[in-house]
Amino acid sequence: MTQTASEAPSVADTAAATVRRLIREARFGTLATLDADGGPYASLVAVGTDPEGRPTLLISQLARHTQNIARDARVSLLVSAAEADDPLNAPRASLIGRIAAAEDPLVRARYLARHEAATGYADFKDFAFYRIDLDHAHLVEGFGRIIDVPGSALVTDWSGAEAVREAHEGIVSHMNADHADAVSLYATVLAGAADGAWRMVGLDPEGFEITSGPSVRRLAFSDRKTDVGAVRKDLVALVEQARSSKAA
Repeated sequence: MTQTASEAPSVADTAAATVRRLIREARFGTLATLDADGGPYASLVAVGTDPEGRPTLLISQLARHTQNIARDARVSLLVSAAEADDPLNAPRASLIGRIAAAEDPLVRARYLARHEAATGYADFKDFAFYRIDLDHAHLVEGFGRIIDVPGSALVTDWSGAEAVREAHEGIVSHMNADHADAVSLYATVLAGAADGAWRMVGLDPEGFEITSGPSVRRLAFSDRKTDVGAVRKDLVALVEQARSSKAA
């Protein structure tokens, strides 16, 4: 039976956090659009996120799904827990909303940091970036564990954190260029991931994402950050935590 978020606030908070993580860690998803005759059409797409945590896509005007959304902007995107041993018993969410062109330069930067191969065609005239404005998400975490989450609970609040937004690319570049060892510890110790060439690909007031090959991991800050100094302090605290855990 499907619960509504209003019936169980504590469950709703946990569910919203799960969906936000699924979106932030997704590299691919299944996009559902409506064909000209109103029938469903599903396609595999590479996924990024904008600073607010909404899913973003880089798609060609020649693709059938792009032609579909030109007629009807209603879409659904299925994302699931990455690298799950049993996908049918792992969290997954159907994200329902409307798709629109994305003009924010950070959409491009964050997407290409996650999908480097797309750099080769991102500037082709027939390609463009899009974001999905979420109406709600339908989360399934296993048999009987189903809940609907409103889109408003899935968006990251940037109010008062404009300085962090402006410093986004500088912080990410600095961490990757000068603190690759720290990024690796975030992944292998705090996120429990395998060794790899881990890089930071995005951050926001609530946390940040790191990636290596096909893997993306999301780590949360201790609390919401609204200034660059607080972000740096938490990044240092996290690497110290990782070093302590590794030494123990």
